[in-house]
Amino acid sequence: MTAANPVRGEVELALPSGSVRLRPSFAALVAAEGEVGSLFTLLERAGAGDLLLGDMAALMWHCAADGQADRAAFERQLMAAGPRAL
Repeated sequence: MTAANPVRGEVELALPSGSVRLRPSFAALVAAEGEVGSLFTLLERAGAGDLLLGDMAALMWHCAADGQADRAAFERQLMAAGPRAL
């Protein structure tokens, strides 16, 4: 896997199965928005402490740059990593 490039907004997400590079590309953010609704509303909910775990997982899954094909496995890895991953 290529290392995350912070200039592009990428970050490494440490999961038990290994690191996943998250890349907030326009296409990834549009796909996430199609699933969870407006990202601006999502940010407002996060600021109010109302962000849902499923929404965070959806956003991360859409931004996974290395093509996480199995979403259920990705979500299990997030849960196994616990709060330190989020």
